[in-house]
Amino acid sequence: MNDLKLSGYDLIGDIHGHADALSELLESMEYQLSDGYYRHPTRQVIFLGDFIDRGQQQVKVLKIVMPMINHGSALSVMGNHEFNALAFHTPCPDQPDTWLRPHTNKNIKQHQAFLDEFVGRKEWPTLDDALAFFESLPLWLDLDGLRVVHACWDPRFVGKLGPLLRPGNKVTPELLIAASTIKTTEFDAIETLLKGVEYALPGDHSFLDKDGTPRTNARIQWWKNGNRKLGEITLPADLLVSEENVHAFEHQVFEAELLGYPSEDKPVFLGHFWMDNHPAKLASNVACLDYSVANGGKLVAYRWSGEQKINDDNFHYMK
Repeated sequence: MNDLKLSGYDLIGDIHGHADALSELLESMEYQLSDGYYRHPTRQVIFLGDFIDRGQQQVKVLKIVMPMINHGSALSVMGNHEFNALAFHTPCPDQPDTWLRPHTNKNIKQHQAFLDEFVGRKEWPTLDDALAFFESLPLWLDLDGLRVVHACWDPRFVGKLGPLLRPGNKVTPELLIAASTIKTTEFDAIETLLKGVEYALPGDHSFLDKDGTPRTNARIQWWKNGNRKLGEITLPADLLVSEENVHAFEHQVFEAELLGYPSEDKPVFLGHFWMDNHPAKLASNVACLDYSVANGGKLVAYRWSGEQKINDDNFHYMK
C-alpha cells in the first residue's frame, strides 16, 4: 500500500466485537478483500478504537483490523477498552497476584466477551498477539487537515504526555503503570483523552450509567464554548431532563470551566460517546462516530476528503 495515492480517509467508530457490521460497512464503501485484507485504491481507513468487549465476534474483528493496519490500508488510535485490556493483563510490579486493572467483578464483566474468545486461544491472533497490537496503537493522530482521538482532544494533556510516549504517540510500560495509578498526571491524562471530561453533579444528584453503575460525575460535551447550563452539555443529552434533576439541569457552568474546541481548529473525530440519534456533526469541526453498534445501534463512518468544515452528508452507515 506504499504506492497509495490517497484521496481521503474513512473514519470508523467503535466496533466492540461486531465484525459482520464492519465487513458490511467496508464493502459498502468499496473496500475489497484481497490478499487477506480489505483495501481501497485511493482511500485509507482510520479506526477510532474500542475494537473489543461487548460483542460476540472479538477474534473476527481483529482478523479484519490487524491486517489492514499491518498492510497500510488503515490507521487507528487506541480506545479506552484497548488501554483497559493492557492494564487488565499486566501484573502490578512488586505486588504478586495483582493487576494494574483490578480483576473485580465489574471489570471482569466488562471484559468477559474478550476473555471468552482469547484466554487459551492457540491460533492467530492469540491473546499475546492481541495485546501487542493494542500496545502498538497511538493515543492520538494529528494529521494534515484533521485530528483523531478516542474521546477528547485536550492540548494540555497531549503536550504533557508527548515526551513520555514512544515514537508515534504510543504508550510505554512505564506510562501504563503510571496511568493506572489514581491521582497521577498520567492517570488524569489517559482518563481525559480516552474517556472524556467529567463534571461533578451538584448536591446529592446521581444517575446510573449504561452498565447500571451509580455515578455522581457526568460526562460533558467538552467541545462546547461559552457559558452553559449543565443540562445542556451532559452526555447523554437527556441525562438531567427528569423533574427530580431540575436543580442539576439549571446549574450554571461557566466558559472558564469548559475545555472547548476553537472553531478555527482543524476538524477532530471522536468515538466513545454512544450517540443514539441521526449521525450529524457536534460542531462545525467536531464529529463523534460512535453510534452504539454494541447496543443495537449502527456502525458509522465519516468519508473525509480534505474539508475543514464537517458535512453531514459525508456520514456513512448501513440503513
